[in-house]
Amino acid sequence: MISRPWLELYPDEIPWNLNYTQEPLQQFLIKTAQTFPDKKAIHFLGSEMTYSQLYDESVRLASFLQGIGIVKGDRVAIMLPNTPQSVISYYAILMAGGVVVQTNPLYMERELEYQMRDSGAKAIITLDILYPRVVKIMSKTDLKDIIVTAIKDYLPFPKNLIYPFIQKKQTGMVVHLKHEGNTHLFTTILKQESRNLIQYEFDFKEDIALLQYTGGTTGFPKGVMLTHKNLVSNATMCQAWLYKCKPGEEKILGLLPFFHVYGMTAVVILAVMQGHEIIILPKFDVKITLKTIQKQRPTLFPGAPTIYIGLLNHPDLLRYDLSSIHSCLSGSAPLPIEVQQRFEDVTGGKLVEGYGLSESSPVTHSNFLWDLPRYKGSIGVPWPDTDAVILSLETGEPLPSGEVGEIAVKGPQVMKGYWNRPEETAQVLKDGWLLTGDLGYMDKQGNFYVVDRKKDMIIAGGFNIYPREIEEVFYEHPAIQEIVAVGIPDPYRGETVKVYIVLKEDFSVTEEELNEFARKNLAAFKVPRVYEFRKELPKTAVGKILRRALVEEEKRKSKDDL
Repeated sequence: MISRPWLELYPDEIPWNLNYTQEPLQQFLIKTAQTFPDKKAIHFLGSEMTYSQLYDESVRLASFLQGIGIVKGDRVAIMLPNTPQSVISYYAILMAGGVVVQTNPLYMERELEYQMRDSGAKAIITLDILYPRVVKIMSKTDLKDIIVTAIKDYLPFPKNLIYPFIQKKQTGMVVHLKHEGNTHLFTTILKQESRNLIQYEFDFKEDIALLQYTGGTTGFPKGVMLTHKNLVSNATMCQAWLYKCKPGEEKILGLLPFFHVYGMTAVVILAVMQGHEIIILPKFDVKITLKTIQKQRPTLFPGAPTIYIGLLNHPDLLRYDLSSIHSCLSGSAPLPIEVQQRFEDVTGGKLVEGYGLSESSPVTHSNFLWDLPRYKGSIGVPWPDTDAVILSLETGEPLPSGEVGEIAVKGPQVMKGYWNRPEETAQVLKDGWLLTGDLGYMDKQGNFYVVDRKKDMIIAGGFNIYPREIEEVFYEHPAIQEIVAVGIPDPYRGETVKVYIVLKEDFSVTEEELNEFARKNLAAFKVPRVYEFRKELPKTAVGKILRRALVEEEKRKSKDDL
């Protein structure tokens, strides 16, 4: 019997059990377009789109996808920054019967090839400047078609004319493509008449909507299978948590990456379900974000600590009016109490910390936003229909309040499993319980606290970074004998990557040379910021490198520096 002391903390407005509409995700766009056809769905750097337009363009793209052979269950990748095209593509793939594969647009060829091979994606929707990267890996994957768009495609006049010059200056690249062969232009597709879509029957509980790639202590990223039920359930929980928000009346700042399930659930899916407006920014630029908040007046601002810290540290912060913001859910990393307090002082709104994983769509816990006491350092309490327990690392049995163990969660938002990895699925799913790999405890009131990560994953600036990926790349360098990557504290990014390196005898290499090598093979956010050369690394008796010893060493250094 699971004890649920947190239910005593629930306000009357939030029910413990929710009713979930047993329909696939794409159905919510259809309903919202019927209910709020002329309501603004998207604002993007000056351009706007209503819900009826969003629906129409999604249908046109879905029709095209079916026309090139996409059938139910086929995987289609989206490799885009936050743009209207990323939202259109998401719902179009689902309408066509496909499964979305979210792909980080920062990925280099190596990472992209791995994900495309693993997912078996048949088509990809990407930016013009990423087209050369995709073409290089196509022959090694199941990709048959590339749909290409550009940032300028959805910019208003005259920004759409100016942007290509800015892009050329920033990237040194100009891409001219034709709508021919297996290369298809997004703008050309949307000018075509859509045919009647093939309507598939969907199993709400079993059919996969999204493959969200994530990782763990070993190996390369795994595809988390999130069903329609998982994603609809989590967005419905979010809706219940934000009980003061009314359908069609909120503006959500879309700054979190949509290619991450946190941004997709807490921004896009929630907005479409409720008929809210999404104010989309393609990347985090502090000054542009401040200007956008002042001008567009968003009310909801899901984010991460690095985003809030970046805004608070801007020298001109107090020149901007941020008072429209009334609710912020922070995730991805621990939220410092001083950041929470200062951001609330500046905006007059509420900022609370939550917790979750890609494997749980993602949210499982959060602090209450309104009218309730706060518990310093807590990730909050389980969301509706979500159970949580602390398990002993030795016995696997539930522990009493106050004792540290592994956090396990259970609920309708917990994944179906890992794509084509039954053994790894069995390691983390036990009788419906998801073993999070995070260490924590629960207090007597039912508030949960995270004290450490059992996993070695590094979270830098909200991005998940897997040490083995970095190590595998560096082991290809001729001068490297041994290497280990760890996360070290960073006042802005939360953590940053440090590598410890042992060079082969009679080899030499500089930090600058290694940095250049890393940038050719890794996404920019994975490139180590700190290099340390050593004659040897700490190991176990059987020769395994003691990563945790290095992590502890860095923690001691940080304390000594205080």
